[in-house]
Amino acid sequence: MNESLRQKKVASLVQETLSRLILEEFPADENGLISITRIDLGKDLKTARVFLSFYGGPPSDDIVHRLNKRSGFLRKANASRIKLKYNPQLIFSEDPLAHQEEKLDIILSKIQKNE
Repeated sequence: MNESLRQKKVASLVQETLSRLILEEFPADENGLISITRIDLGKDLKTARVFLSFYGGPPSDDIVHRLNKRSGFLRKANASRIKLKYNPQLIFSEDPLAHQEEKLDIILSKIQKNE
């Protein structure tokens, strides 16, 4: 997807702010480590798909479900911290690239062992 400079700047700002909010609202000792890997913004900047990766804690589906349930609160808290014309609707999902990277690492380590 070709993102405009404005989309990239807003995505970066939203990612930074949301990362802090998630740290505050979803402590790592209860939920494991939650990391925002990337944010895809719509061209109109009204929708943000937030991709996450997880380490430890409860199943990732549970965390994604809880984040989506609290997306209204997180959107409002995000709006109070950054001033944008349109505060994007937040849609959380697990980043499929994290699993692909994990699989590639396993394959590469097997190849190195065979050499």
